[in-house]
Amino acid sequence: MDGTSMPDTKSTCPYCGVGCGVLLRPDRQGGLAVRGDPSHPANQGRLCSKGSALGQTVGLDQRLLVPMVNGVQTGWDSALAHVADTFTKTIADHGPDSVAFYVSGQLLTEDYYVANKLMKGFIGSANIDTNSRLCMASSVAGHKRAFGTDTVPGTYEDIDEADLVVLTGSNLAWCHPVLHQRLLAAQKKRGTKVVVIDPRRTASCEGADLHLPLAPGSDVALFNGLLARVSEQGAVDHGFADHLNGLDAAIASAKADDPAITGLSTDLLNSFYDLWIDTPKVVTVYSQGVNQSTSGTDKVNAILNCHLATGRIGTLGCGPFSVTGQPNAMGGREVGGLANMLACHLDLENADHRAAVGEFWQTSRLPATAGLKAVEMFKAVESGQIKALWIIHTNPAVSMPDAARVRAAIAKCPLTVVSDITARTDTARLADVLLPAIAWAEKDGTVTNSDRTISRQRAVLPAAGSARPDWDILAEVGRRMGFAAAFDFAHPAEIFREYASLSDISGRFGLDFDISGLAALSDTGYGALDPIRWPVTTQRRGGRFFADGAFYHPDGKARMIPVAAKAPASQPSKDTPFVLNTGRLRDQWHTMTRTALSPRLTGHFPEPFLDIHPVDAQESNIATADLVEVRNSHGRAILRARITEDVQPGQLFAPIHWTGETAPSARIDDLVAPKTDPFSGQPESKASVVSPQRFAASWYGFAVSHRPMALTADYWATARTTTGYRAEIAGLTPIVDWEAEARRMFGVTDATASSLIDVKRGTARVVLWQGDALVGALFVSRTPVAVMRDYLVTLPGGAAENPLAGRVPASRPNPGPVLCSCFGTGLNTIIDAIETQGLVTVDQIGEALGAGTNCRSCRPELAQLLSRVKVTEAAE
Repeated sequence: MDGTSMPDTKSTCPYCGVGCGVLLRPDRQGGLAVRGDPSHPANQGRLCSKGSALGQTVGLDQRLLVPMVNGVQTGWDSALAHVADTFTKTIADHGPDSVAFYVSGQLLTEDYYVANKLMKGFIGSANIDTNSRLCMASSVAGHKRAFGTDTVPGTYEDIDEADLVVLTGSNLAWCHPVLHQRLLAAQKKRGTKVVVIDPRRTASCEGADLHLPLAPGSDVALFNGLLARVSEQGAVDHGFADHLNGLDAAIASAKADDPAITGLSTDLLNSFYDLWIDTPKVVTVYSQGVNQSTSGTDKVNAILNCHLATGRIGTLGCGPFSVTGQPNAMGGREVGGLANMLACHLDLENADHRAAVGEFWQTSRLPATAGLKAVEMFKAVESGQIKALWIIHTNPAVSMPDAARVRAAIAKCPLTVVSDITARTDTARLADVLLPAIAWAEKDGTVTNSDRTISRQRAVLPAAGSARPDWDILAEVGRRMGFAAAFDFAHPAEIFREYASLSDISGRFGLDFDISGLAALSDTGYGALDPIRWPVTTQRRGGRFFADGAFYHPDGKARMIPVAAKAPASQPSKDTPFVLNTGRLRDQWHTMTRTALSPRLTGHFPEPFLDIHPVDAQESNIATADLVEVRNSHGRAILRARITEDVQPGQLFAPIHWTGETAPSARIDDLVAPKTDPFSGQPESKASVVSPQRFAASWYGFAVSHRPMALTADYWATARTTTGYRAEIAGLTPIVDWEAEARRMFGVTDATASSLIDVKRGTARVVLWQGDALVGALFVSRTPVAVMRDYLVTLPGGAAENPLAGRVPASRPNPGPVLCSCFGTGLNTIIDAIETQGLVTVDQIGEALGAGTNCRSCRPELAQLLSRVKVTEAAE
């Protein structure tokens, strides 16, 4: 049977918390065809650019295939014995709190469950935390304060049915593109109003009815102003108020705040407040821009207060909605993957809850107090309190705040174990033990998305090399540490059944999370499980929470929390006068371990950048395409300047994705202070203070190559292309022999060289050939290199017409930089079609070129491009 006749396998996308269903079909050559699953309730067949390109990320060229101990390949028996014995000895010598697990929203629920059970139930420490702490812990804390447990009230269908959707701290168009597509569909179908609250203008602002560019960190003042206006206009739902505690105190606190803190005009504030109050069906979507703050929990509660006071919660088209950043961030919350939780939303510090879980697990080792949250954990590694650390599917050496200090801490830990699919991450390079884990398309288990829908991930490719499932690795270590009976798992279905059975305890305590209706699921039933939203009991399946006014505090009422606006912990000063905002890009994911493998995805933004306002750029003597060195007391980063009015004066924006593997001088979390929210422990990643200045390189370079390049300059950034690799380079020290440098960089000594070198002008162009095939080309100048990059990246590995010219031959069109990743459609191609064909809408661009018709993630940028072309035409 050939690959085209193989049946599709239903699985789930491994990127954001939308939890899109995918249909997978292997091509029998190690590749994979991927398309959206029309039957999945989350995406209904839609996929974003990242999901559409998943097939380009499953190759084996960067996979970790065998265990390694101290840099030497070894077998599983030896590696696991070393891990188990060292953890056991460390605990015996220094106690259970001398070890820690740092895990990830990339884990499946079954993996998460085993890790949590091993650490809390049998090692006897709560020192297990997750990278989800960095993105949604403030939502967890806010939910628990308001509702009594970590409940997401609504569902994705609420976005479809709302009359107003407020996006606050959420660039939904880029970070959750499929949800944004659902929102745009609702806007087109039923006239849904859209408000975007964000200090910068993002892709989500295209088509929005209102954009509120509030001052960084002033969200509490904005929503307190809304609550005060709700009270003043008599918009409180007094019937629903019977289900609330703290209404009067919350309103009094709200009235004490001044919305002017937001920096928004009175007219803009009034427009927002009137629209919110006068529109009964409101959904407020929030994400990292709210959560990643030293007052993130208060921001969450300020939003929840407005919905509770007006009774706009739990009914169709109404409610606050936290959208998570990772595919299984919700699953991690459900199994107790955070240091301050037990499994199934049970409370670690509640003696009755601990006793019930201890009896279920047959253990007396459960800790009575919370463990170390992420930032605290790595400080404990630095101080020597943590002596054995196991990091699973995450890259804290890059993604933690104050990342340079975290790298140093990991490097000196007596034992660092890393489970991952590759050894090529900043964290893996610091490990003593590397354990090869199976990758996304090889996994079998479940994940939970942002609206509580449990979906299956199903293996469609065989395990690479000797890689093993994470639950299997963890269970084997548990058995070797002396806990054989508790970790006698042979299949993920067994773990899922145990987890579902444990959730019955949560149900008996009257809590929200209960999937005990799945506890008797057979292996066959588990294999065939369709997406299902929790709770799943004999009495209830899925749906919304709280419309009936029943909450999970002991008195059954919700609590409105009095909150007051607080400024970000770091404030601009003479030495660090700018506020740095950080975030994600449309086509990249976390630290690019997977997405950087896809030429389709790297084409959109192949280099790290810094957005700076034109006024600030002029005052700082920074021009477009300059390199900018950004500094503060924690570290430095070098980024390419992008001068834009999308950011406000005094504010900067930089993406988070680049690492030591792709651009070592652009690790942006080196600049983020390790300051955290006192309730959630979530760090403040949106309001660091920095000083930017032009990076005064003596030379700049651009290179393309058929193979990976040996890059050693003061600044470099590399990315995959369809024919090999590209790199931006810059250095402080002049180089005398550029032909020799090119040979070293491209790793060839026997190639034929063509060159144009002008020592006086400081320019050099070197092309290396093997036969008729171009091996590599290097272009150097004293200023940022001006060549047609999007043409040059197509040349390595083949013949090329006069590549030294650095431009497209007259006989060939120049498509320009990629705007639509799905079809590889370039900016120049789109502009030419707009101008020559008279295109005036995004749909017309799609009809003419296909751009924006597949994953649709680029449609906001197409709309921006149309507006710019119209302005240019009008000026002419």
